[in-house]
Amino acid sequence: MSLDLDESPAGLVPDPGPSAQELAAKYGLAVSGARPGLRVYVSQLWARRHFITAYSRAKVSAQYTQARLGQLWQVMTPLLNAAVYYLIFGLLLGTSRGVDNYIPFLVTGVFIFTFTQSSVLAGTKAISGNLGLVRALHFPRASLPISITLQQLQQLMMSMGVLLVIVVMSGEVPSASWLLVIPALILQSIFNAGLAMAMARLGSKITDLSQLMPFLLRTWMYTSGVMYNLSAKLHDAPHIVKFLLEINPIAIYIDLMRFALIDSFTAAQLPPHVWLLAGLWALFAGVGGFVYFWKAEEEYGRG
Repeated sequence: MSLDLDESPAGLVPDPGPSAQELAAKYGLAVSGARPGLRVYVSQLWARRHFITAYSRAKVSAQYTQARLGQLWQVMTPLLNAAVYYLIFGLLLGTSRGVDNYIPFLVTGVFIFTFTQSSVLAGTKAISGNLGLVRALHFPRASLPISITLQQLQQLMMSMGVLLVIVVMSGEVPSASWLLVIPALILQSIFNAGLAMAMARLGSKITDLSQLMPFLLRTWMYTSGVMYNLSAKLHDAPHIVKFLLEINPIAIYIDLMRFALIDSFTAAQLPPHVWLLAGLWALFAGVGGFVYFWKAEEEYGRG
């Protein structure tokens, strides 16, 4: 009698059972540190809004604890910068010629540029400078660059009090146009947060970026009309140069603030469609920087 091999025990194929993916789906398991969906990520950030604001306030309080003058340095630093720029550019190089009310003009430019500059520099180290926190706790990593932007905004608010005093002492009278400061700062804050998130992702991979950024930001400052009237310098410039300098986002936010606070800075000195440009830059940087940062969420703190 012959034995059919297909019916023998050796010919039977064992049941492999459910796969790892099927078991994970059945019991609600997920990959550790996996990137959540964009909508879920936004909801996670909103759920941690209290942590973000508390962390930014703590960083502001701790920033100057070792200095004798403490929090006064938040105002004195941009003021001293403005004094140096006034000495070099306003007096020695004569950029104040043709600019009415040059002191508030200059201080406004320095304060507004410093807001973006500080957000970018701190954003570069948002992940690389907080690796212990990133590796120890599970939370949406965008909390760090966003809290950094809030930290810089709090410092700007302290500086704005000094700026308003300088503007009034220079002869300006408070008017309804001062209310334009609010939407201008909101748009710039969104723009800064997007830049901080983009720089946080780059800085987490390129450790030398924090050494390079001061040089790039200094170049950006010199092309943003911080110390001089940008529109007055563009009359004879080539069209492409004029176009690029007019759509410079920092120059736009500085011009909007000057237009709001200084009567002699009129609408004729603003680039065309300035509010539209300010909104588009905020949208582009804010949304683009957020999505760019989110796409590498699972990589932060590894390696």
